[in-house]
Amino acid sequence: MAGYAPKLALMDQQATQHNPGESGIDALLPPDMAARAESVGAAKVRMPAIKTFVLALLAGAFIAFGAVFYTTVTAGSSLPYGINRLAGGLSFSLGLMLVIVGGAELFTGNNLIVMAWANKKVSTIQLLRNWGLVYLGNFCGALSVVVLMLMARQYESAGGEVGLNMLTMAKTKCELGFVQALSLGVLGNILVCLAVWLCFSTGSVTGKILSIIFPITAFVACGFEHSVANMYIVPNAVMTLRFGDPAFLAMAGPPEVAWASVNWSDFLLHNLIPVTLGNIIGGALLVGLVYWFVYLRGRKG
Repeated sequence: MAGYAPKLALMDQQATQHNPGESGIDALLPPDMAARAESVGAAKVRMPAIKTFVLALLAGAFIAFGAVFYTTVTAGSSLPYGINRLAGGLSFSLGLMLVIVGGAELFTGNNLIVMAWANKKVSTIQLLRNWGLVYLGNFCGALSVVVLMLMARQYESAGGEVGLNMLTMAKTKCELGFVQALSLGVLGNILVCLAVWLCFSTGSVTGKILSIIFPITAFVACGFEHSVANMYIVPNAVMTLRFGDPAFLAMAGPPEVAWASVNWSDFLLHNLIPVTLGNIIGGALLVGLVYWFVYLRGRKG
């Protein structure tokens, strides 16, 4: 950990230097991005557990705020489908911006720690410990926003359109087939981890934000799945159906009929478990290990 900070500071300095022979922007090239990803991954698993957990709480809340923004912006929209999804994707980008720029530990992004693991800089136990601790912290952070949103009764905004939008999203997620949810999770975390990967190229806030916007907008606009976002969206729907204002629930329709699939068991079996597995495949295998194979395999030091 002591040697990591100076090395990362040097990389940040290099990232902000203009190299006219290679690029006209403040970017590291992919081999240096891979080295940086490896160093960051090794540092993440060595953080104290309490620090990791608190930062994971923040990440869960940050992604939830992105989901709140998304459900609000897309509620009751009369825009064409593609434009409405584009607006939602841009809104949801807030979540990863807060995680990357603000500093937090996100399970899906931490799938890239496999780059350090594959190069034997991180043990399997350290990798799984980080993933488990961060996953739990993300879930707790997302649930904390659920409680606040329920108390704020934000679901009643726009005459209840925001709440209906959230319930509809949750219903769709809880009715996915296992293979479909798995595949959507693979696709979702390919784009999320590519956004994180691109952030390794730059030391500037502007560069990080630009690296995040397009992959995250694409993942949301295309309807791909993200386990941590779902930790907010579906529990929020379940809790609203249980504790929401009677007038809103009467407008939304009988929970046991209109929203029968929006429950904890369907959430876990039809969404969270397969989406989480898909996120790991997409992020760790199809992004992390691919870039490790290309740039780090066999590299010493």
